Amino acid sequence: MIGTVFRSDDVPVEDRFDYWCQLVHQAVAPSHITSDYAADFWAEQHMMELGPVMVWPVSVLPTRFRRTEKLVRQSDPDMYHLSLVLGGGLGVEHIGRTDLYGPRDLWVTDTAKPYEVRPPDGARRPVRGVGVDFPKALMPVSPNRVRELLGRRLSGREATGALLTAFLTGLERESNSLRPSDAPRLGMVLVDLLSAWFAQVLDAEDALSPETRHQTMVARIRAFVRQNLHDPDLTPPVIAAAHHISVSYLHRLFKDHAQGEGEGETVAAWVRTQRLEGARRDLADPALRTTPIHAVAARWGLPRASDFTRAFRTAYGLTPKEYRLRSLPAPE
Repeated sequence: MIGTVFRSDDVPVEDRFDYWCQLVHQAVAPSHITSDYAADFWAEQHMMELGPVMVWPVSVLPTRFRRTEKLVRQSDPDMYHLSLVLGGGLGVEHIGRTDLYGPRDLWVTDTAKPYEVRPPDGARRPVRGVGVDFPKALMPVSPNRVRELLGRRLSGREATGALLTAFLTGLERESNSLRPSDAPRLGMVLVDLLSAWFAQVLDAEDALSPETRHQTMVARIRAFVRQNLHDPDLTPPVIAAAHHISVSYLHRLFKDHAQGEGEGETVAAWVRTQRLEGARRDLADPALRTTPIHAVAARWGLPRASDFTRAFRTAYGLTPKEYRLRSLPAPE
């Protein structure tokens, strides 16, 4: 597992809010934090340090953050902060801009400038999201250009914003299976995605290095593949055509990326691995116990039962039926 998890239920009621505030100050620039629910506070937060980047998925009762001019003068870590809203809503005021943010919206703030983040008035309903804090020096786009983004409501639903959103939500989902040794590499992947997103929104792709552009293209291709694994006709020519590149360039991208990651899989092998992993998860899911094995395979783009059984046994050392029997408890 990467990082540490805070659950307010593990802390005495009277200490929960103050304890959580201290954790937040470790992740972001100091600010004044208040909540109408401080006396009966609830929060869950996962702190993941990925090399130079701090990522912190959080669910929290409505809370207000104010970073004042005085706090800026006292401490400026020279960072950008990005927030992704996943549930609920927030209002943000920064460098004279004010906007409201809902699910799949993104915003960026600069620790050198005051800001205020406030919850909407009304119900005691948790706000869910992901915070990311990273050094300004890692961004290839100049601070003057980045200023154009500060305090603006930006979309996490399309193009590189959707890739960034998927990566951040995936980190939380897969955190239990990730190892601490994965953290630096994941941090650099995230830096590349952030750089590509900044450049795309600002129409400044020329500022990106060739390596970052290649990393972003691979991320887009992988996201496309994951969304279309159910299609048995998902082949390298289809993938290449969907991204307006040649099949040879697709293979070269994957080869270069695999060498950098120490993996070594071809495009077709990576697609097959993703399909088998999806089928393996479904076979171990109690909710899908009664779904026939051939139907599980077909939903992951593997319609030929014999081919699926052979590939599954090669990958995991068991047939799909044997794996399901070992993974699922006997029905009562």
